[in-house]
Amino acid sequence: MKLTALKIEQLPIVIDLTKKIWPVAYGEILSKAQLDYMIDKFYNEPALCELMQKGHIFYLALDDNDNYVGFVSYEINSEPNKTKIHKIYVLPETQGTGLGRQFFELVKEKAIENNQNAIFLNVNKYNNAIHFYNKLGFTKVKDEVIDIGNGYVMDDYVMEIDMVQ
Repeated sequence: MKLTALKIEQLPIVIDLTKKIWPVAYGEILSKAQLDYMIDKFYNEPALCELMQKGHIFYLALDDNDNYVGFVSYEINSEPNKTKIHKIYVLPETQGTGLGRQFFELVKEKAIENNQNAIFLNVNKYNNAIHFYNKLGFTKVKDEVIDIGNGYVMDDYVMEIDMVQ
């Protein structure tokens, strides 16, 4: 898979991928109403532009046929000396191909270049991706419930991997 830095005019690709990935990733965890609310609130061009202006860096993945199959976003120094993976999503048919690991390795490389001590992320407590993050070496450091409005919350684990060996 080829990873390329996202250009702002490619934000519709992220939105399109989200609409394909989220119903599969979260369909059994969240109600359709919450799923729709979150996509509408967080995955529109103005919201994503604002994240990029705040320092979120996005990469897209292209398969051998030049189809977009996933994306990652991260933020260097989201907390002092810590990089946060904000988003890491791949199409269901692409899971198990090593793309998630490739995204993680990219973020890890950028974190090392920027002298970060750790990488962390939030993951829904009922998301099967927890097993993937455990395989990469992440460990749960805390529980976090985030009010996202409209009566909805994100019920997450915060997972972290130490970069200092």
